[in-house]
Amino acid sequence: MNAPFNSGSTGLRDPFQAFVCDDETAEMLKPIVTELGWAQEKVNKGGLQNAVQSLSVSASPNILFVDLSESSDPLNDINGLAEVCEPGTIVIAAGQVNDVRLYRDLLSSGIQDYLLKPFNPDQLRDTLTQAQMILAGPRNADGDEQDRPHVMTAFIGTRGGVGASTLASSIAWVTSEEQGRLTALLDLDIHFGTDALALDLEPGRGLIDAIENPSRIDGLFIERAMVKANEKLAVLSAEAPINQPMLTDGSAYYQLEEELRNAFELSMIDIPRQTLIQYPHLLNDVNRAVIVTELTLAATRDTIRLLSWFKSNAPQAKVILVANRVPSGGTIEISKKDFEASVERKIDMVIPFDQKTAVQAAKLGKTLAEAAGSGKTGSLIRQLADRVSSLDGEGQDASEEAGGSLMDKLGGIKSLISKKPSKEAAESA
Repeated sequence: MNAPFNSGSTGLRDPFQAFVCDDETAEMLKPIVTELGWAQEKVNKGGLQNAVQSLSVSASPNILFVDLSESSDPLNDINGLAEVCEPGTIVIAAGQVNDVRLYRDLLSSGIQDYLLKPFNPDQLRDTLTQAQMILAGPRNADGDEQDRPHVMTAFIGTRGGVGASTLASSIAWVTSEEQGRLTALLDLDIHFGTDALALDLEPGRGLIDAIENPSRIDGLFIERAMVKANEKLAVLSAEAPINQPMLTDGSAYYQLEEELRNAFELSMIDIPRQTLIQYPHLLNDVNRAVIVTELTLAATRDTIRLLSWFKSNAPQAKVILVANRVPSGGTIEISKKDFEASVERKIDMVIPFDQKTAVQAAKLGKTLAEAAGSGKTGSLIRQLADRVSSLDGEGQDASEEAGGSLMDKLGGIKSLISKKPSKEAAESA
């Protein structure tokens, strides 16, 4: 089908194939096919059913003409055709059902045009000529986007509940809705992920299907499995039953990253800590890593461990350290100064705890960035979005962290436990 996210490769395919139900349509097609430089032998009998059978064992053409006249459920059958059609194929359908709703549904499913029988040779010629022009034209309406390198960002929380998923969904929304960048959001928390929930979406079965059948993962799978949040943002997540362990060697995740890199300009990967540990190769090609933390003793310890992990496993990633949900007043467990001394690097951004906006976002089914608007929290999230959507930001490389053994750093943290509450410990970050 004419994929919205991935145009696919069209160079090695047949330029045209047709599957028609009657001799009259076939005889009308043949001279036009010859006129456009295609082979008449590519006009086949058998309609949609023959098209599905044929394309299930061979590559789909650049332009496909398919007759729905013998189909009792055209929309469902077109969706079946999409299962065997490769990304980038321009599909033109013909049929006898004169129904505006069907016409709109067919176009929404990805076909280029629907010709109502009986049609004349001029209508057919014009439709095929337009398909040729689309095929020959630029595959991306925003031509300059093709010149931009793909940016992949991983979001990891040092502890549960620090808001890594909240930031991942918010930044994906900002880059797509406000920056107009084609963005993918991949939530790898298979059982308890909240990214789709934050965008008020049903997660679908796409990610579960990918894990169960990694061999199916390609551009067409990505197009059909991802759920669109807006015109520029698509989400791949899951809500697997909690009595259903998902067994995988991680190959499905890696293939998904490869396809997202081909189909989108930006990828936001929300990675639980356990997934990070099990499948370190998922960070091989990440450009940015946003480590989201809180100012607590446990989070300090795990920030040190994650910084060390990135230094060893993903030295190419620019690490952006974000302290999130920081109380604006009152006692905090560890001051910002002590935290930075312990992890031996600066916090790149401090985002305050904005409970009122968080509640409003949840009630409205909006991301935190959208609900916060131009307020302080929204402004900080947008600054972070600017940094993760460009390769020119100022995030610190994991390899740039200061020296010193992990045991020395942990010893420094433990010394903080014995400190009595003081003005410094109650400082607002």
